[in-house]
Amino acid sequence: MRKQFIKNIKGLVQVGENLPDQLRGAQMNQLPVIENAYLALEDNEVIAYGPMDEWPGITDWRDVEVIDATNCFVLPAFIDSHTHTVFAASREEEFVDRINGLTYEEIAAKGGGILNSAQKLQLQSEDELFTAALSRVQKIKAAGTGALEIKSGYGLSTEGELKMLRVIQRLKQHAGISIKATFLGAHAIPSQFKENRQGYIDSIIHDMLPIIGKEKLADYIDVFCERNYFSTAEMEQILDAGAKHGLKPKVHVNQFSVLGGVPAAIAKGAISVDHLEEIAANDLDALANSNCVATLLPGCSHFLSIPYGAANELIAVGAVVALASDFNPGSSPSYDLLNVLSLACIKMKMKPEAAINALTINAAAALELQETHGKIALGRKSPILLTHEIPSLAYLAYAYTEKHIQRIFI
Repeated sequence: MRKQFIKNIKGLVQVGENLPDQLRGAQMNQLPVIENAYLALEDNEVIAYGPMDEWPGITDWRDVEVIDATNCFVLPAFIDSHTHTVFAASREEEFVDRINGLTYEEIAAKGGGILNSAQKLQLQSEDELFTAALSRVQKIKAAGTGALEIKSGYGLSTEGELKMLRVIQRLKQHAGISIKATFLGAHAIPSQFKENRQGYIDSIIHDMLPIIGKEKLADYIDVFCERNYFSTAEMEQILDAGAKHGLKPKVHVNQFSVLGGVPAAIAKGAISVDHLEEIAANDLDALANSNCVATLLPGCSHFLSIPYGAANELIAVGAVVALASDFNPGSSPSYDLLNVLSLACIKMKMKPEAAINALTINAAAALELQETHGKIALGRKSPILLTHEIPSLAYLAYAYTEKHIQRIFI
């Protein structure tokens, strides 16, 4: 049995026995903290915590690792509920294209973007993809992430999508971190179906989904509901088909335009709707009156120079707001959730407390991990972060180039 005792913690964050599974409105700016605290773990299970002056002591110190956290914070590990971690190669040539004036949509129209990644993925074996993705996940863990979602979507064929999903299943077994898999066959229309959109949708429904359902290769289903990609009606058709195979919706919506995808996805039982750089009044109403998580991706906004999600407007109406990295080779090549935290505060004007809540409790809700992640409580084995010495929690977002994570307990 592994025993650890963390003492003299400057602030033990997001701790308590009755914390909610989702936070809304004014709750987002509240963050439970015990100052000058201790935390006792056995095989990563929380067995005791509280103020140091109430610590009852330990009678048997044998095999106990004692960690002095003077001037350091302990908080739940971050959760990344939207990533594209499995991919074949980087796309820095498109980065240069954007510097030269092309937009994301213009690059896609000339065969770049998602289609570029799909072409490169066809050339790599499952083993090659797994080895590269496992290396990325280890870096993601070291940066403070304690659970993540990984999408397919660069296969765009039955063979390619299944290859990606099988890589994700192998990551679940070997990466030492909780991973949820999302089937994103509807990421783009492959070039061979350019004149036959419904033909590709039929392939998703009749060729891919039955195998995915039978082999239990995915937890969720996603559709890129956006102009030049998939319409709201097409999204609904694909989500209905996914539901027959037990897949719950988590969808891309409103990145560049508003097509009615938010209320439509919520009506189909979406766990989350992600991106939301553009938003309409009826989207706000729909989110305020549902448990669907609004997941914002400021790293993508930063990298593509597009609008940022209206975090404070969503919080004000009572929506459940989470943050995620959108880690992918084309539009957000960063997995660092501390960077997301900083961008959320600097560019979206979220308070640090709200941004931390959006990366912990609400991010756990976006992956249905409320029972195991996102908060510190007795009997839980939630992954936990230990920071380096910092003066305050706000410093995590303020000092945006520093590496604040000293250790992660998973």
